[in-house]
Amino acid sequence: MKFSSLLHSLTHHTYSLNRLIHQTSPYLLQHAHNPVDWYPWGEEALQRARAENKPILVSIGYSACHWCHVMERESFEDASTADIMNSHFINIKIDREERPDIDAIYMDAVQMITGSGGWPLNVFLTPDAKPFFGGTYFPPVRAYNRQSWKEVLHSISQVWQEKPTEIIAQAENLTEHIRNSNMFGNAPAGDPDFSDEQLQVIANNLLKAADTTWGGFGRAPKFPQTFSILFLLRHYHFTKDEAALNHALLSLDKMIEGGMYDHLGGGFARYCTDNKWQVPHFEKMLYDNALLIAVISEAYQLTQKDIYRETIEQTMHFIRSEWQTAAGGFYSAYDADSEGVEGKFYTWSRVEIEEILQENAGLFCEFYDISEEGNWEHTNIIWITERLPAFCKNRQLDEGNTAGKLQECRQKLFVEREKRIKPLLDDKILMGWNALMVTACCKAFAALQKGEYRQMAIEGVDFIEKFLKKDDGSYHHNFKKTAENPAFLDDMAMYIQALINTAEITGNNEYLNMAKYCTELVELQFNDAGTPFYFYTNKTQSDVVVRKKDWYDGATPSGNSIMAANLHYLSIIFDHAVWLKKAREMAATVAATAAKYPTSFSNWSCLIQQFVYGTNEIVVSGSFNEPVLGQVLSGYCPNKVLQSQTTPTQDFPLLYQKEVEATTLIYLCKNYQCNAPVKTVDELWGLLTV
Repeated sequence: MKFSSLLHSLTHHTYSLNRLIHQTSPYLLQHAHNPVDWYPWGEEALQRARAENKPILVSIGYSACHWCHVMERESFEDASTADIMNSHFINIKIDREERPDIDAIYMDAVQMITGSGGWPLNVFLTPDAKPFFGGTYFPPVRAYNRQSWKEVLHSISQVWQEKPTEIIAQAENLTEHIRNSNMFGNAPAGDPDFSDEQLQVIANNLLKAADTTWGGFGRAPKFPQTFSILFLLRHYHFTKDEAALNHALLSLDKMIEGGMYDHLGGGFARYCTDNKWQVPHFEKMLYDNALLIAVISEAYQLTQKDIYRETIEQTMHFIRSEWQTAAGGFYSAYDADSEGVEGKFYTWSRVEIEEILQENAGLFCEFYDISEEGNWEHTNIIWITERLPAFCKNRQLDEGNTAGKLQECRQKLFVEREKRIKPLLDDKILMGWNALMVTACCKAFAALQKGEYRQMAIEGVDFIEKFLKKDDGSYHHNFKKTAENPAFLDDMAMYIQALINTAEITGNNEYLNMAKYCTELVELQFNDAGTPFYFYTNKTQSDVVVRKKDWYDGATPSGNSIMAANLHYLSIIFDHAVWLKKAREMAATVAATAAKYPTSFSNWSCLIQQFVYGTNEIVVSGSFNEPVLGQVLSGYCPNKVLQSQTTPTQDFPLLYQKEVEATTLIYLCKNYQCNAPVKTVDELWGLLTV
C-alpha cells in the first residue's frame, strides 16, 4: 500500500472512531471502528451538510438486527465503499431504539418510496434533512433483485450533482406528504356511540385473518400480535364466543411450543420466519417478552392451564437473572447472532445432544424434533411437534415420568449451553420498554401471586424515578451510564400504565398520584390542540422535520392508544370528566378504522370493550387486606378499576368514606354508586356475574 493511501486509511479510521466511540449505544459502538466517517445524529453533522451542500445518508438499525450486521460486514467495513460514502455524503448512524422519532419519520418516507420498510433503514436526505430516496438492505453486488450498495451511492451522488433542484423538489413533496398523512384525529361530533355489534365485527375480522392450523394471524413472517390475542381473550370473557377463545389459546400454545420460545432458558424471540412458529429470527427483545408475559398471565387467569404458569415462571426467571440490573432497570435485547452466525447460541446437532444426554437422548430428540440432518439449515431448533399427553399416549409412556426426564434433559443442555459464547447484550435501558416490563411483572404477580414479581415491579418504577427523571420533573428516554434524549409519548404512556398497575398490586395509592402527575405532564408537553390526540415528540423537540402523531398499534401499542386507556382509568380514580371525554373521543375517532383493520388497532379495541361493557370499580378496604387483595387480583376481571386501603383516606373518590376495619370489606361500584360491601371474593364474583 502506498504511504498516501495508508495515511488516508488511518486518518479516516481514527476520524470514524472519534465520531461514535464516545456514544453509549451498543449499536453505534459496533460501528465505531468502521472506515466510514460516521456521525451520530446531531447539529454537527447537519451543519456540515449545509456548509458543504452535501446530501446526508442516514443509516438506522439496532444492535440485535441480523441484516444490519450483514450490511455492516459487507459494505460499511469495506474501505472502497467507505471512500465513496465519505467523499460524497455526510454519513449519520442512528440507533432506532434511542431515536424512534427519527426512525418513524424516515421509515414513513421509505415506505412511501418503495412500498415496504425494515432495518437496516438507509435513507438519503437533502442538507436540510428532508428525505428524497431510501431503502433497507442493499447487497455489495447485485442480488435479490436489488442494486448493489455502491451502485446506489454512485447514482445518488450523480443525480445530486446533476439535478439538485429536482431532488430538492422531490424532498419537499415527500416531506409534505408525510406531514399531511399525519393530519388526523378530529373527534366526531356529539357523544361517541360504541356498541357490542362493533366489537363483534372486530372479532369476526380478526378471526378471518386467523391461521386456524398454526395460530396467529396471516402468513409468514409471523409476529406475536399480543393485543389481538388479548382482545379475543376478553371478547370471550364478555360474550362466551368459543371461536375467539380457541384461536387466542391456539396462538399462544403454538408460540410456546414452537422454536420462537426458548425451551431451555425461557423467553421469546421477536418473530418467526415460517407459518409453524418453528424458525425464529433469534433476537430476544424486552418489549416482546413483556407483552407476551402480560397476555399469557391473562390466559392463565382465564384457563388455569399449567403450560401458561410454567411459561410465565420460566420467562420471568430469564428476565430477572439475565436482564434486570442490580438497580432495578431492565436491559433491552439479545442479538440474533453469536460468533457472527445467526442462531448459533440456540441450535444443536444431534451428535452434541447424544453426547450430553446419553441414554435419554433418543427420547429428547424424538419429542423435540432433533434429527441427524437437522430441521433447519443443517442444524436443529428445539421445538415441540406433538403435545406431551398425545406423545406419551401414542408411545405408551408414563406422562409424569416422561415430563421429569425431559425436564432433566433441558436442564443438562441449558448448563452446557451456558458455556457457549452468548449473543451480544444490548445493555441500554429504555423508559418505555422498562415500563412495559413493570406492567408485565404486575400482571404476572396478579396471576401467580409470587412476591418476587411484585418486587421486580417496584424496583422497575424506582429505577425510572431515580435514573430517568430530570431535575425539572420531566423524563429521559434512555439510560446507559447517563440518561439521554427527552422521553417520547410512548415512554410516558407506558410509564403511566405501569404506575396504575403497580398501584393495583401493592395497594400503594401514591403510585396513582405519580400517574396523575405524569398525565398532566403529557397534556402539557405532547398535546395537539387541534385534536384529542398527542404528538409523539414533546413540544421542545426541535431536530425533527415533522412532529408526528402515531395511532397504529404495531410491535408495541401506540402511545395514543395507551394514553386513551390511561385517561379512562384515571378519570375514574380522580373523577376527572375531561379525561374521560377525551378518551372516548380518541377511541371514537379510531373505531371505524379498527373494525376494518383490527390487527393494527387491537389495543384500541380493548378500550372500546371497556366503554361497551362498563368498568367495575372495586375497592378492597381493611387493616390487613393483602390476602383478599391477592384473591381479587388473581381472578379474571379485565374491565375493572381496583383500589385498596389499609388506613382511611379521603383523597380519592372511590375510597371516600369507605370503612377500614379488622375484617376486610370489598365494595363493587359503578359510577361511584356502590353495592353493600361483601366480605369474600366469592361474593364479589357473584355480584359481577349479575
